[in-house]
Amino acid sequence: QVQLVESGGGSVQPGGSLRLSCAASGSIRSINAMGWYRQAPGKQRELVAALTSGGSTNYADFVKGRFTISRANGKNTVYLQMNSLKPEDTAVYYCKADVQAWIGGRRDYWGQGTQVTVSS
Repeated sequence: QVQLVESGGGSVQPGGSLRLSCAASGSIRSINAMGWYRQAPGKQRELVAALTSGGSTNYADFVKGRFTISRANGKNTVYLQMNSLKPEDTAVYYCKADVQAWIGGRRDYWGQGTQVTVSS
């Protein structure tokens, strides 16, 4: 089994910053990619940013220049640094990992989600 644990959500005023963390643990042989998604009330879950094991990144247009995804060296932990936050960034943020597990092969795993609220 593989577990993803997210942390770092909270409430912040517009223009503020937050950093989300996602730690993967368990029966992990390798991680092909990790990413962050978000889901606002009444909306579909959408990609925010993703990072491959080779270091390639992919950002949604609405966060380019404001958010940065990174991975801790030698660890199965990914971060999302969020700057210049806007009220429309309010959502539950989910971590996803594309994992090659020792048992069960390759599949996606999701974290439990962390709430980010941007409001004055």
